[in-house]
Amino acid sequence: GTGAGFPGIPVKITWPQIRVTLVEPLKKRCRFLEAVKEALHLEDLEICPERAEEFEAGHRDAFDAVCSRAVARLSILLELTAPLAKPGGLVIALKGPGAAAELRSAAPALEALHLKLLKETDTSLSAGERVNLYFEKQGPTPADYPRNFGQIKKHPLEDTTWQK
Repeated sequence: GTGAGFPGIPVKITWPQIRVTLVEPLKKRCRFLEAVKEALHLEDLEICPERAEEFEAGHRDAFDAVCSRAVARLSILLELTAPLAKPGGLVIALKGPGAAAELRSAAPALEALHLKLLKETDTSLSAGERVNLYFEKQGPTPADYPRNFGQIKKHPLEDTTWQK
């Protein structure tokens, strides 16, 4: 979920001409986001009260870019976000400390989801280490993904032993 609207609302404020969709399952947070949208007069900002894996069903391969902050390990995050991006589109993961180790562990996820790392940018501040990882979606995400969230969490794509 987008929580308090990060990074979507700052992106929308910075580039008001683009369309932004925020996905957030908690209705209380959605009400807050609607209030922010109204107070800041943000046009073309859609707030969807759903979990990412539910939202994906009607929005597969629909977005030029999908961005998520550090809400889960990279392999889990990529399985939830990659199906939303168009082939040729971007999947951007905002990560904290340990991003390099997560990226190494997520190699099976990159292969399974047809993602290629384009670049890493260090956006660290005095408050802590931050790294943005930019992936290009090389082709359609296989229909098997995303799996049920319980399966994703129990057997992340970095763990290939469950597939044998």
